[in-house]
Amino acid sequence: MSQINKKQALGKGIRALLDTIDDEIQAPKEGVPAVSGQTTNAIARIRLDQIVVNPKQPRRDFDEQALRELSESIKLHDVIQPVTVIKTGPSSYQLISGERRLRASRLAGLEDIPAYIRTADSQGILEMALLENLQREDLNAIEIALSYRQLMDECGLTQEAVAERMKKERSTVANYLRLLKLPPDIQKAVRDGQLSMGHARAVISLDHVEQQLYVFREIIQRGLSVRQVEQMVKDMASDAGSSAAKTTAQANKLPMAFKRIEDNMASHFSTKVHLDRKKNGKGKILIEFYNDEDLERIMEKMNL
Repeated sequence: MSQINKKQALGKGIRALLDTIDDEIQAPKEGVPAVSGQTTNAIARIRLDQIVVNPKQPRRDFDEQALRELSESIKLHDVIQPVTVIKTGPSSYQLISGERRLRASRLAGLEDIPAYIRTADSQGILEMALLENLQREDLNAIEIALSYRQLMDECGLTQEAVAERMKKERSTVANYLRLLKLPPDIQKAVRDGQLSMGHARAVISLDHVEQQLYVFREIIQRGLSVRQVEQMVKDMASDAGSSAAKTTAQANKLPMAFKRIEDNMASHFSTKVHLDRKKNGKGKILIEFYNDEDLERIMEKMNL
């Protein structure tokens, strides 16, 4: 599907939820009145101190340099594209979309900003915020995944419903949602652009967190390609298969308190740890490593 067709398909999904979107798109963006609260063609200028950001805003990351550049442009030309808000009181509004423009306007020292004023229930507000933000091309994979998850959890949508609204394949939505099962360090790397979606999809196919963290370190340190990571994951999964039954049997016998100790040690050393404790209190600890460099890393953790 071409880029133009993708945008057209996405637009259809948005219009299915936003009944008046066409009127707003056609509304003039110039000649906005300067008096706060005065409306013309559904647009008003609203004081910045009257606008509160939606606490469930799906977007979290804002490039500070880009914000400064936008604020300089706003000082010269004002805000060209109005933000979208919903009225929550006599002189208070909640932002639905346009937080980047709102932040840049504050940096620019503006007192008010042009805005579309909409009406919707609380679920409609969240859906509009999520869907409007998902149209952006600069969202990272984790932000997209979080938006899909919010649509499901807080708007009561299934994966199929999310896929239908976004004009995506259900498998695409599922792949993004799987990213949220990755350890926080790896999610942060995806958000920061250190890891691509392809890298993350390969890493998440590993069953154990310590294996995922090991591959993540290898990607960063050695600059591995997606194909190289896929092969590494395949090899590790094959090696793990032979001992999976034994590990599962051991885990089932381990009391919950000692299982937590095992998990804490695995997290500390970022590798697989096996804790074997007998009824008389004796036992042993097995710490796995994947190569000599990994062993050196573990020894450093133990101050050896």
